[in-house]
Amino acid sequence: MIDLKALRENPERFKAGAAEKQMTVDIDRVLALDARKRELLTKQETLRAEQKKLAKASGPMIGQLMGCLKNASDAEKPAIEAELAELKAKPATLKSEIQTLDEELARIQPELDAILLDIPQPADPDVPRGESADDNIEIRQWAPDWWDPTKSFRDNKGFDPKTHLELVRDLDLVDFERGVKVAGTRNYVLKGDGFRLHQAVLRFAFDTMIFDNGFAPRSVPVLVREEAMVGTGFFPHGKDQSYHIEETKRGGGHDIYLTGTGEVGLMSLHQGEILDEADLPLKYITVSPCFRREAGAAGKDTAGLYRIHQFEKVEQVVICRADEAESRQWHQRMISYVENILQKLELPYRLLQCCTGDLGPKNADMIDIECWMPGRGDADADGLPTGDWGETHSASRLYDFQCRRLNLRYRPGGETGKGPTTFCHSLNNTVLASPRFLIPMLEMHQQPDGSIAIPKALQPYMNGQERIGVS
Repeated sequence: MIDLKALRENPERFKAGAAEKQMTVDIDRVLALDARKRELLTKQETLRAEQKKLAKASGPMIGQLMGCLKNASDAEKPAIEAELAELKAKPATLKSEIQTLDEELARIQPELDAILLDIPQPADPDVPRGESADDNIEIRQWAPDWWDPTKSFRDNKGFDPKTHLELVRDLDLVDFERGVKVAGTRNYVLKGDGFRLHQAVLRFAFDTMIFDNGFAPRSVPVLVREEAMVGTGFFPHGKDQSYHIEETKRGGGHDIYLTGTGEVGLMSLHQGEILDEADLPLKYITVSPCFRREAGAAGKDTAGLYRIHQFEKVEQVVICRADEAESRQWHQRMISYVENILQKLELPYRLLQCCTGDLGPKNADMIDIECWMPGRGDADADGLPTGDWGETHSASRLYDFQCRRLNLRYRPGGETGKGPTTFCHSLNNTVLASPRFLIPMLEMHQQPDGSIAIPKALQPYMNGQERIGVS
């Protein structure tokens, strides 16, 4: 949620921010509702002050008028009785006026809240303007010594590559047919070394973040209340991508949703809390199952392990002080953690600066990391894929957008600190998501005999195994 005070001061910034993210939001309606709400609250405050003043003064005044009434002549009594009646009726009149204002406020607030939740965070000024992912800008590439990105797979490794679909079939690593039989399209069953490799890459990433980078591990619920999805900015936009469990129709107290990332649970841990500044930054890491409907997704990306309904993800979250420079530093640092993991696993990758049209509602900035996948891309003259980049990671900088929605604040100076509390800043980044991550792992480390070489950094997590597919 955006800062309403900032919106009042510079509405054009938020209008431009929404337009740059290809979103339509009625900012003028928000301003009108907000102005009317503040007008009503001022009137209420005036009436309540009058109510309080009357409560103190009415007793003596009524007593005085009653005394006058006893000694009044018949001609004087009607005027005194009228004044008494008006004085006695005044509290009820004030109460009724306040109630009328309450009713109008109750009508305004839901509409105001709904539009406020729709307003996206404006992109940072240094984010490139663009309409879609096609306008994203490459920042840099990295590749291991044995890979020349200017050459084809065949020229690099001396043989034609198999796609991950062919590799998992030949090495018996995944059973797609039984996955579909059990759960429908875009499901799978990892088998044997395929499942072991999946667990190995997750554990390697998880341990690296804990022991090398000092992140605190947390398990998180993946079935959450709607407030958690709204608070982290995944609702209302993106609601169509979530699985909804309608517990209220079954007699439950509230509906719940399956999360598409551990970020939801990690950020919601401190919802509604006031943290001590001395405890910041909070650095959390989790590994959790994730669920996405992938509504509207179509095309060749739907084949195999690339775009699936259920997966597991190691997710990192940082909650820090409300300082833009600090947020930017953490953004770069979190990306560097992932780069280190990819380099240890010897996978070519590139960093993409996402443009405004590809940021999504909640991000001020986002950097995607894509790994090279030889099985993607258009076919060459021999019918073989030429390879292409595929997204495997995404690092987001959100400033106080999520924390406002979650009412997550900190007190400068700790418990003894003075001054108002401040909303925290938050950031998140995929550390590793599998089994999509198995695509570059299998395709880039395949060998001429059809086996898969396991990078040295990963071998301890495979019980010392050096190859998959070699007896």
